[in-house]
Amino acid sequence: MVLSLLWWRPAFLVVVVAAIAAAIWEMVRATGASGAHPPLVPLLGGGVLMTGLAWFAGPEGLSIGLFVTVLAIIGWRLGRGPAGYQRDVGAAILIAVYVPFLAGFAVLLAVPDDGHWRVLAALGLVVLTDTGGYVAGVFAGRHPMAPSVSPKKSWEGLAGSLVAAAAGGAIGMVILFDLTWWAGALFGLAVAGAAVLGDLAESLLKRDLGVKDMSGLLPGHGGVMDRLDSILFAAPTAYLLFVLLAPPT
Repeated sequence: MVLSLLWWRPAFLVVVVAAIAAAIWEMVRATGASGAHPPLVPLLGGGVLMTGLAWFAGPEGLSIGLFVTVLAIIGWRLGRGPAGYQRDVGAAILIAVYVPFLAGFAVLLAVPDDGHWRVLAALGLVVLTDTGGYVAGVFAGRHPMAPSVSPKKSWEGLAGSLVAAAAGGAIGMVILFDLTWWAGALFGLAVAGAAVLGDLAESLLKRDLGVKDMSGLLPGHGGVMDRLDSILFAAPTAYLLFVLLAPPT
């Protein structure tokens, strides 16, 4: 991902499409545990479409891509008949919004001339969020934050995530985008909050589906979705904040 951004940014689209395709496959496979059978083909095609339209047509193109994908899902599923239609279409629309649509905001971040720094800044804040939460949770974690969803997460870990991301934002955003330190800190706090929420949302979904990991594609780490969960919520948040605080020139 880093090499594609720094070497030739259009190659970043290939990385995003590959990650989206793997995550969609994992979600379709996981939702099968609940009896749903969302159609894979229109979801994969929609992922490619949304990524391309986000790059070439901006936010409007991304929204149009989602609309076309939903229509394709509805039409494709008609061929299987009425049994389980609502369940399958509902699961497919959830996947379309959750994975390729939210991932499309990472593509939108990469479009401006300094887009490589925008993506790397957002990813860096997510890494700081995870690292700060892990360190604080290991050494000081005492009070579970959401025991029924993610037993290992603690309020102390959340504090560590917020502090690490705020500090990183206060420093990085000043250097890279000439923001004030307090605006950078707020940027970091918002991205950290979104990243933690994304992690909890995926944990809740896995518990509802009765699976430990979305897949075993990444040995020792679970699936691609288990690595993208924080990024999928952080990317739209970072995009909005960049539009407000550091719009492209």
